[in-house]
Amino acid sequence: MASPRQSVLAARHRALGSPLGDWNGMDTAWAYAQDVNAEHRAVRNVAGLFDVSGLRKVHITGPDALAVLNHVCTRDLNLIYPGKSAYAVICDDNGGFTDDCIMYHISPNNWIMVHGSGTALTQLTKSAEGRNVSILFDDDLHNISLQGPRAVHFLNEHTPFDLKSLKYFHQVSTTLFGRHCMISRTGYSGERGYEIFAKGDDVGHIWDNILEKGKSIGILPCSFNCLDMVRVESALFFYPYDMTEENDAWECGLGFAVSKKKTAEYRGKAALMARMGKEKVLLYGLIADTDQPTESGALLFADGKEVGKITGPMYSTILKKSLAIIKVKPEYAKEGVKLEVRGPKIQCTATAHPLPFDDPEKKKRGA
Repeated sequence: MASPRQSVLAARHRALGSPLGDWNGMDTAWAYAQDVNAEHRAVRNVAGLFDVSGLRKVHITGPDALAVLNHVCTRDLNLIYPGKSAYAVICDDNGGFTDDCIMYHISPNNWIMVHGSGTALTQLTKSAEGRNVSILFDDDLHNISLQGPRAVHFLNEHTPFDLKSLKYFHQVSTTLFGRHCMISRTGYSGERGYEIFAKGDDVGHIWDNILEKGKSIGILPCSFNCLDMVRVESALFFYPYDMTEENDAWECGLGFAVSKKKTAEYRGKAALMARMGKEKVLLYGLIADTDQPTESGALLFADGKEVGKITGPMYSTILKKSLAIIKVKPEYAKEGVKLEVRGPKIQCTATAHPLPFDDPEKKKRGA
């Protein structure tokens, strides 16, 4: 049964051997007829192209756009000028994590919110009640993502804009292969990469040209399974796999996305601030003593008692280690702590490890 939302790239994914599967209500390429480890190596060494159109894009315009968005998220958007964007957390009334997003400031009174599978649009709609603002969900606006160290040099050859000058978390309206698009220096890989936003009539042309002209240097189409691998290595969390409404920004290590000096009220602000320093669990890293990926949901034990669980496992053929994001009691979220993995198929010893596993100083993404 087809998903209710459709990417215009779906036929291209099928041609690459993907049976497609649902994510966020859209048919998504979870796998291609190629080695996912080759995709992983392409992202880390050259560049990989993802279709992430399953993310939801919402235009927010009007005189009250800034006030409404400030009420929705944890970031002080007064500091985000046109041409800049910001990663933000969206809370429920209890300060719990209900979604995350990137807020793109396009021009005065004109923003785009890009969010995942949580309740961001519902929260936005509630905050907009009685305000002079227009909200438009836009499924014609597709977004594809070229991630990897060669991405900037490759794309720069095919756009009139000097892409090397585009700063991290900034975006520009330009053309790519002769088609209009917005290029944003953001991504979900830990690499220097770019997200390309284009209408349905243009995105196929851009996708085809990237793969055709990038083939000679090793650019590959990459699946969501590959995206899951690189995001685990780079400690990029995925709602609701790594966190749910029971958790908050502090437990998720996302305090940087909470503007502590923000004066504007936002949903769950008081509750969130009251929860600071009272973390019941933390997201942390794990290196398992196995040559396979561990299992999501596998329980973690220490000294014979249950202390956490695995939320995001992967095996890295680059690092040659079985890695995982884990949700664990704070006293066990320390480098070198010995843990035991008890999953349905894999039981092994493991060691707690700080995040991220790849590029711990995070120099690549902001280079």
